[in-house]
Amino acid sequence: MAKNILLSIGAVIAGAAISILLEVGTDALMHATGIFPKGEGSMSDSLFGLATAYRTIFGVLGAYITARLAPNRPMMHALILGALGTVAAAAGAIAMWDKMPVIGPKWYALVLIVLGLPTAWLGGKLRLMQLPGEMRG
Repeated sequence: MAKNILLSIGAVIAGAAISILLEVGTDALMHATGIFPKGEGSMSDSLFGLATAYRTIFGVLGAYITARLAPNRPMMHALILGALGTVAAAAGAIAMWDKMPVIGPKWYALVLIVLGLPTAWLGGKLRLMQLPGEMRG
């Protein structure tokens, strides 16, 4: 039982780490290549839309990895990751709300909150589709 708990925690941490590393790395690449403005430059809504798109893809991938590594109940593990992401996005929005729109539009912060669970569900679903019926629980 203790081994499964450690495996569960590790699966969630691995999925979160992959998502975060991909997001931060892609952000850095976008700034380095000039797609996103360097320094304090403001971004257009279309650039925030682009960031939303790749964050969504990375969120699905992170949840898939979590579900893939989970010792059992892959969807539950993916949704735990999604819930943690939703809480983190909400905390970020609350902390930065008065600094918006200088650091970004309020819609962007709200979209990140809303997408947390659906992207996690999709990542978990993709993993479930690979499993035989009796292993999907």
